[in-house]
Parts: sequence; structure tokens; C-alpha cells
Amino acid sequence: MNGDRLRRIRTLLAEKKLDGVVVNKLENLHYFSGFTGDDTLLVITADKAQLVTDFRYMEQAGQQAPLFEIVEQKDGLLKKAAECIRAAGCQAVGFEGNALIYDDFSRLTELLAGISFQTALSLDALRQIKDEEEIACIRKAVEISDKAFEDIVKFIRPGMTEITVAARLESVMRELGSERPAFTTIVASGVRGSLPHGTATEKLIVSGEFVTMDYGAVYKGYHSDITRTVCVGAADEKQKKIYNMVLKAQLMGVERVQPGVSGQSVDKAVRDYLASEGFGAYFGHGLGHSLGLEIHEEPRLSPKSSCEHLPVNTLVTVEPGVYLPGWGGVRIEDTVLVTEKGGEPLTRSAKQLIEII
Repeated sequence: MNGDRLRRIRTLLAEKKLDGVVVNKLENLHYFSGFTGDDTLLVITADKAQLVTDFRYMEQAGQQAPLFEIVEQKDGLLKKAAECIRAAGCQAVGFEGNALIYDDFSRLTELLAGISFQTALSLDALRQIKDEEEIACIRKAVEISDKAFEDIVKFIRPGMTEITVAARLESVMRELGSERPAFTTIVASGVRGSLPHGTATEKLIVSGEFVTMDYGAVYKGYHSDITRTVCVGAADEKQKKIYNMVLKAQLMGVERVQPGVSGQSVDKAVRDYLASEGFGAYFGHGLGHSLGLEIHEEPRLSPKSSCEHLPVNTLVTVEPGVYLPGWGGVRIEDTVLVTEKGGEPLTRSAKQLIEII
């Protein structure tokens, strides 16, 4: 595990005038220590990095978290973490405000009586810029989902249920090395395509329908995210028109992913184009989000994005869509790496309209 991650969290502690922090969010446990189990807490101070867990994970933690002292708890995870904090001489300790549940916060407050335990931190921001190891894992996850798309366009046929298609995507990805689906697989056919998060159902796919598939793989904890819309059968003129419009919007978005631009500006360019075509009201979500150890991370491409300057080595999805109730919808999504030269689409799957005849 790269020691730079610990240095960054210690820099944050110094800025906040804290002696230590309790880390409990699974993704941050993984990021800062390398450990992939659960029922664990990290206690990080200026000169100590301790991983508190139980008998089940002692050997695993020793293998995965070489920069951490592994501390076994036998009488309660929170109690042992508090003991570590007191032994380290901490006077002010932070916690993850978006992850520590109220009951655990209350219990730790009791156990740490006399120690300030009132500062909520957001450690997720420290994960925004990816290192080479992380980018390599995301590239592999994207490659797995691309190969699953190659398979599904040969597999999908009229008369199949959406669940059958989702199961095939997930099965192929597992065979290729995915640990699990990145999220609940979306397969929305026909009129259900107007549901941006229309997860797979028992609905039968009918010839002439669009089928939108939004899915992803997980490789060594890191996510991919892809959406493709295909036509099972021949597309009519309206389908072709809307598909090509969304494709143009998507390509426009990818082109505008550049280092230093704001998340709002990328979103606005695409949103304004769809509005000029008369479909602005039918694109109701943000243009994209980052991903990594979580499927949805910062920075985001949206009207409410707080990202003023996209940093190099961040990743964003570019996923415009048009959703027409009673008709259906189209969405196309790539995962894009921000490089010094511009946006590099990691997703390689074909984007031209595919008609499965």
C-alpha cells in the first residue's frame, strides 16, 4: 500500500488541528490500508496507523495492510478503538461524518469522555485523483464490461426477459474476473426505457424495441460503468433520430472533458444542445459522475457540480439520455479518464446504432 495515502490523511489532520481520526467507511478502509474485510476500524494519528479487527481477520489484515499495526479486539470494536486513541494520547479526534452511524458515534463519545470527538471529516475527497494502480484496475474493469457487451449483442433476442439479459451480462463479467456487479444491472426495454434506473424485470423483449443496458464490473474493488442502447430488430425513423441525437450529445460531452474545465460547463454544453433540439425537458439527470472504489464519486458533471477545475487523473462518466414516457428512451455512457491532453475514453464498445436482426 502506498504510504502517500497516509501522508495525505495526516496532512488533513494537521490542517484541522486534530490528533487522529477514526475511519469506518469500507471504501476508505480499503483505500488507506489495503484491507478488504469488514467489522474493522482504522485509528490513524500523526505517528501511528492501527487497524482494529477481530480473530477472523487477523491473518488477512496482516497480509493486506503492511503499513498498519494490527490490533485484535475481543470485547468490542468501539471499545478497543477508544483504548487505542487514549493510548496514543489524543486530545481531539475526527470521524467520518457521512459514514459513522449515530449509535456508534454516541458510544464512541461516551468511551472518549474528556477527548474532543466533534469534528466530522469527509475523507472521500482524498480519493478523487487516482494513482497508476487505481487507473490500471479501472481500465481492467472497463475492459471486462466491454467484453460483456460484445457478448450480449450476439446473445440478445426477442422473447427473452430483461432479467435473462441482465443475468447473461453479470455471468460473463464474473467469468472474466469481475468480483460482483458494480450496481444493480439496468435492462430497460421498450416503453420501460423512459425509466433512467429501470432495473431488469420479467418483461419480454419485443422485436423493434430499444433495449438500454447500464451495468458495470468490479475489479480489485474498482468499478466500471457503461450504458449502451441497442435496437432488437430494425429501428424506425424516430428511433434513429433520437439515438443519433443522443450519440452526438455524448460525443460532445466526451470532447469537452478537458483538464481544468468545470463540471458545470461540460454538463451545460450537452444540456444546451439537447434543449436546442427540443428535448431538454427529457434529460433530467446530471451528465456524469466519477467512480473508483464507489460507483458514484466526486467530481461530477452536473448543473450543481462543485468542481471548478477537473484535475488530471480523475475519471468521469459521460452519459446523456433522453427519456420519453410512453415511448422509451436512449442513454449512451462511457467512462473517461482526464489526462493532460484531454479526455481519454476508456470504454471501447461500439456506439453507432446497433440493430440486432
